Parts: sequence; structure tokens; C-alpha cells
Amino acid sequence: MKKHHRVENVQIEKGILTLVVDGKRVQRELKDISPLLAKAKEDVQKEFEVSPSGYGIHWPLIDEDISIDGLLGIAHQPHSNIKSA
Repeated sequence: MKKHHRVENVQIEKGILTLVVDGKRVQRELKDISPLLAKAKEDVQKEFEVSPSGYGIHWPLIDEDISIDGLLGIAHQPHSNIKSA
């Protein structure tokens, strides 16, 4: 499995998501990335899973997902070598 990112030390405190991605500390306000997660109770916010590939974070109790690329502002371009029928 290809590793997209190395995600470590994920924490949520006072409405701020803090994590380390590929060795760099990242902080984002929950209200800016997920209003649903921002409104969730603290015990729900702490129940998450980081995907093994480092692609994203999932909160199963509210079925919410956040991509790490989205947090980092990485935009992917469509594949130019794919031809449609």
C-alpha cells in the first residue's frame, strides 16, 4: 500500500484540530473544515481513525471524513493520459 502521508499526534482541543503530517505541525479550526465535527460532543470528536495509508481521518460515530490533502490545500489535476470512450 502506498503511503500518502505520515499522520501523527492527532488532537482536538477547544475547536482546533492539531496534527503532525509528514513531520510538519498543522492546525485548523474545526468550524472551517467540518461544521458537523465542530458541533459534535468532545467524546465523539476523540473517536477517530487515521487511514493506514495516511490519506485521511474518519470519525465513525458521525460518519465524517477529512482528507489530509484537503487540509494541506493540495489540489490534484485530472490525469491527462486517460482517454474517454
